[in-house]
Amino acid sequence: MSDAEAADGGTPERTPRADPAIGEGLLDENMGPSSAMAHLYRGEIHRMKLWRQRLDRTTNWAVLLIAAVLTWAFSSETNPHYVILVGGAGVLLFAFVEARRYRAYEVWRSRVRALQRYVWAVGLDPEGSRDDLDDSWRERLAADYRSPELQISTEEALAHRLRRVYFPLFTVIAGAWVLRVTAFSDLGWPASAAVGQVSGLAVTAVVAGGYLAAAVVCCRPRTWHTRGELLEENLRTDRTE
Repeated sequence: MSDAEAADGGTPERTPRADPAIGEGLLDENMGPSSAMAHLYRGEIHRMKLWRQRLDRTTNWAVLLIAAVLTWAFSSETNPHYVILVGGAGVLLFAFVEARRYRAYEVWRSRVRALQRYVWAVGLDPEGSRDDLDDSWRERLAADYRSPELQISTEEALAHRLRRVYFPLFTVIAGAWVLRVTAFSDLGWPASAAVGQVSGLAVTAVVAGGYLAAAVVCCRPRTWHTRGELLEENLRTDRTE
């Protein structure tokens, strides 16, 4: 601190100085990825694995709930059929929880795919990968590290989980409910589908409407914002010269 600044009682201004050596060697085209980049990649893989396990855990809960509900509903003719619908509502809750977890999982997965595509693929095949490079990938990845943001919407995440897991589960629930209200009741449909004071026709309309809504979210054409995800049915590509 200078004498003038001490006399005035002020504090010296501290100008941040950017170290030009910061980040040097993280990715050198001649040397390849540094150990720091390798540790970063390992860390992203670890976080992606943890979130992948959280997705699987929610799916397991949904399957166990369906198994318990169907076992109880078909164990006796006196057991009410609407327990299957309550179980379906529980599975729907799990689907939204898993969609939320999938949005967080996509943050880590997108980083891993960026490193695989722009670092490791280039290191393994420098010549063959040049045409597929995006010059702005470093800026985008750095911006994501500075200010992480969710990559996809809740609706797209829900569509992912419906396609992979939950729409088949809802199909099983709907089929089991139709079998329960038609084959295990002395009343004919739609009276057999009634729940208390709610008519069977209204209950059937709600079930059918919910199933169709899930089908629309699952199957409608869309622009996927995920990058590098296995979305195609034809996963075996012929790579002939």
